[in-house]
Amino acid sequence: MTQPATSPPPPRDVLASKLKRTEIQRSPSSIPGREIVQVLTEIPVGVESGWHIHPGEEVGYIVAGTVEMAVRGRATLTLRAGDGFLIPPRTPHNARDIGPGTGHMLSTYIVETGQPLASSAPQEEPS
Repeated sequence: MTQPATSPPPPRDVLASKLKRTEIQRSPSSIPGREIVQVLTEIPVGVESGWHIHPGEEVGYIVAGTVEMAVRGRATLTLRAGDGFLIPPRTPHNARDIGPGTGHMLSTYIVETGQPLASSAPQEEPS
C-alpha cells in the first residue's frame, strides 16, 4: 500500500541527492512506532552511497550489477545479482557499484516512523 496523498511527505533521505531512489511502497508496520518502506536504488558504475545509517533494519537484494558493500565492523562484501544482505539498525555502511553496469538494489526498511530513511555517518577509517 502506497502512502496516501494526504499524508505529510516523509523526512528527507540523504541518499536521494547521490543515487536514483524510487520509493515502491510505504505502510505502517504491525510493530508500534515503525513503518515499512520499500525502495529501488540505482547506483551508476563507480558511484558510492557514502557512509550512512538507517533508523531500523535494511533487508536488501541485488537485482542487477555488482555492488561492494562495506559495513562497519565487518569484512567488505562483493554482492552480485541474486545476493541478499541485511544491515542492522543504525549501523554505518557504504555501497559502491563496481560495474560493469548500473547496480540495482531492492531494499525493504523496517524503520522508526517519522525519521529520515537515511542519514549521513562518519566515513570509515582505513584498517
